Amino acid sequence: MKILALECSAVTASAAVLDDGRLLSEGFLNAGLTHSQTLMPLCSNALKLSGTDMGDIDVIAVSNGPGSFTGIRIGVAAAKGLGFAEDIKCVGVSTLDAIAHNFTEDAIVCAVMDARRNQFYNALFRIENGAITRLCEDRAVAAADLFSELCCCGEKIIIAGDGAGLCVRLIEKNGFSGKFNYVIAPENLRYQRGYSVGAAAVDFIKNGGQPIPPELLVPTYLRPSQAERELSLKKKKTAV
Repeated sequence: MKILALECSAVTASAAVLDDGRLLSEGFLNAGLTHSQTLMPLCSNALKLSGTDMGDIDVIAVSNGPGSFTGIRIGVAAAKGLGFAEDIKCVGVSTLDAIAHNFTEDAIVCAVMDARRNQFYNALFRIENGAITRLCEDRAVAAADLFSELCCCGEKIIIAGDGAGLCVRLIEKNGFSGKFNYVIAPENLRYQRGYSVGAAAVDFIKNGGQPIPPELLVPTYLRPSQAERELSLKKKKTAV
């Protein structure tokens, strides 16, 4: 089974081609360029370098949230467009799940993305003998609540994701340093990438999950956008 995996849900952009879970090729950028400029060239290069045509692809996997509202929309739109054009089914992957798939050592992976307003998009995963077990659903959680929860883990915690640096700074600033055993993931494993999106899709399918037609693929935002929140507030003020 060949998978084309796309990732542009946050600051990084990446595309990869996997064959039965084996990475054939991958491109990754963390240069601050807009995903609308970089994702499709990354996709084209990953296919070309692996000697793969779109007609060879069985499934398109994409991180469909949480993350940047714009980034998620670009990734999902790209997957849907490619899927429609080639009649290929899709798998939407949690961005946080993809982050966890960067790791194999026994530990708790605390996947964090900066959700602003002193919150993180977060999920916890246990890695044991190479197997990944989800410990909670994807959520938007206050930093202090997350740190209090981590104090109860009693296991090594790997903090990963684009919010990892901020998370560690807030742990230290808020007096939680030393209260639980944590390390920040190294730079080369910290971010979600095409390969990890593809690996998460492989696990999903192996566990009985079914790819879906492109038209059914939708983003997962976890909370309303700033524009939606402002509109809701405006309506409440008008009603008063």
